[in-house]
Parts: sequence; structure tokens; C-alpha cells
Amino acid sequence: MAWEEDETATYIVVVNHEEQYSIWLDYKEIPNGWRAVGKGGPKAECLAYINEVWTDMRPLSLRKQMEEAAQAAQKAGETPVQ
Repeated sequence: MAWEEDETATYIVVVNHEEQYSIWLDYKEIPNGWRAVGKGGPKAECLAYINEVWTDMRPLSLRKQMEEAAQAAQKAGETPVQ
């Protein structure tokens, strides 16, 4: 069956452990590894919310790794690479 866009569908905003966002149809079970953030509504509204709150596309693990590397470089007296 082909995917058909339903303009009347209601979605929820979900986020995973890496703080990556997506939308999910509200009547479907949320997949393992994802959780609802409390925002729902029409697709465009959910996507606008994600655009507003998801300002750093890097996964959480990468952001932490880069922060640790910058701190280590600072302690060593080096200029961190950005």
C-alpha cells in the first residue's frame, strides 16, 4: 500500500535519546527509543515546533564528545578545533 498524505491527520512530536526530533501519527504506538514531548497537532504545526526547538542537529553523543575534546584541549593549553 502506498503512503498517502492525510492533511487531517494529527501528529505528535517525539524525541530519541540523542535528542533528535521527529513526528509520529498520534494513533500509532511510539517506537522503542522514542518518547513524546507533549506537542501534538497538524503536521505543519508539529514541524514548526521542531524547527523552533531543534536548533543543533548534531546528536547528543557528538555534542558531548566535542565538548569533552574542547575541555581537554583547553586544559592542555591548545586552541580547540571548531
